[in-house]
Amino acid sequence: MTYKVQFMDTTLRDGHQSLWATRMRTECMLPILKDLDDIGFYSLEVWGGATFDSCLRFLNEDPWDRLDVIRQGVKKTKLQMLLRGQNILGYKHYPDDILTKFVEKTIEHGIDILRIFDALNEVRNMKKAIEVTLANGAIAEGTIVYTISPVHNIDKYLKTVDELVGLGCQQICLKDMAGILDPYHGAELIDAIKTEFGVPVHLHTHMTSGMGNMLYLKAIEDAKVDIVDTAFAPLAMGTSQPAIEPIVATLRGTKYDTGLDLEKLTKIAGFFEEMEKRYPESKLVNKSVDINVLKYQVPGGMLSNFRKQLSETNQLELLPAVLKEVELVRNDLGYPPLVTPSSQMVGAQAVLNVMTGDRYKMVTNEVKNYLRGQYGRPPGEISDEFRKSIIGDDEVITVRPADLLEPGFDKAKKEISEYMEKDEDVLSYAAFPAVAEKFFEYRQTGKYKVDFSELKKHLENGDEGVHPI
Repeated sequence: MTYKVQFMDTTLRDGHQSLWATRMRTECMLPILKDLDDIGFYSLEVWGGATFDSCLRFLNEDPWDRLDVIRQGVKKTKLQMLLRGQNILGYKHYPDDILTKFVEKTIEHGIDILRIFDALNEVRNMKKAIEVTLANGAIAEGTIVYTISPVHNIDKYLKTVDELVGLGCQQICLKDMAGILDPYHGAELIDAIKTEFGVPVHLHTHMTSGMGNMLYLKAIEDAKVDIVDTAFAPLAMGTSQPAIEPIVATLRGTKYDTGLDLEKLTKIAGFFEEMEKRYPESKLVNKSVDINVLKYQVPGGMLSNFRKQLSETNQLELLPAVLKEVELVRNDLGYPPLVTPSSQMVGAQAVLNVMTGDRYKMVTNEVKNYLRGQYGRPPGEISDEFRKSIIGDDEVITVRPADLLEPGFDKAKKEISEYMEKDEDVLSYAAFPAVAEKFFEYRQTGKYKVDFSELKKHLENGDEGVHPI
């Protein structure tokens, strides 16, 4: 069979999460949905990650309404989301009944593919989400998050893939959230997964280190990677994904020709270029290469948060010391990959260690819970002496953390009864109680309007081409 790499477009999720602080409003997505649907993408990533929280917290939008309107506008292309396993879209483990209902509703509202990951590559923390996804007829994309440490190697990753495939995952995502996977090791790992398990491999990276384009080209030529993640140029590069336009142009006329229309891609990029004017966050974007990410393995969003936090206290000069401390804290904690929520956990502790001038004089609750086993099994060993110095003689659990959680849906439903209009409200509240309640209060004022008229007009008129904002 003729090999042709496919693309997932991340512009409406990871693109603006990485560069615009997840601030793109739903109304700005509507005019371009039909054009995106017509390109021929494998999928569009439109939900999950930080978008759910950001809709409620910053945009006064209902994330479920966003998903509905996107599904109405995208008829041919699969919709994809990022799910943090047992953490769902939050920063802690949720009970199985909440996770089950969340995944069921997600698929009911139009998601076709769930990319399911766990910050520690703990398959126990992904198992329930995978089972519910499959039971509801969607595609479960099991994920290994890539990191570099003395305990991470190809054999360890292949063992995780074996467990994920054993649970029924139809495809595997290799998630390089910090942009540290180099082209040669990337192609080797992808080839090993495809050879041993025969499953499609979906490759995700960021351009932080500048290696993303080369990684993709090597993965295409040497490993026949099945799907790669890209964004349109205005929301690509820097700490976002590689841009799709130069990859399509590079492969054009070769045996790897994608068949995608470069002219149509360029027109859509122009739409997002114009949109930049609406978002002040875009003016703060630095798209230069930061090769130091290979040493500290700090994702772009985490680095931005460090800069903002230290600037607010007029201590930006401490950034190099904080980055160095991140490396040390990560080692102390058994080399967790730096992805949500472990990146926030390690980052917050590193800042405390540097700002107090006394390592672990103050310790976050998240680090204490991590050392108690409440996030799962660390990838590497943690010294008993270090653990005891932080949590004393507290019990360290060895079971799946969610096994210890009581069902939570009915309790959340009772707590939110005065605001509840639909079951989805209970799930929003369970994920982000204070943030969701504030949004519900705003909704009750009557100011919240779900206006799909612009989308409806485009669909009914059968408009062609890129629409102005």
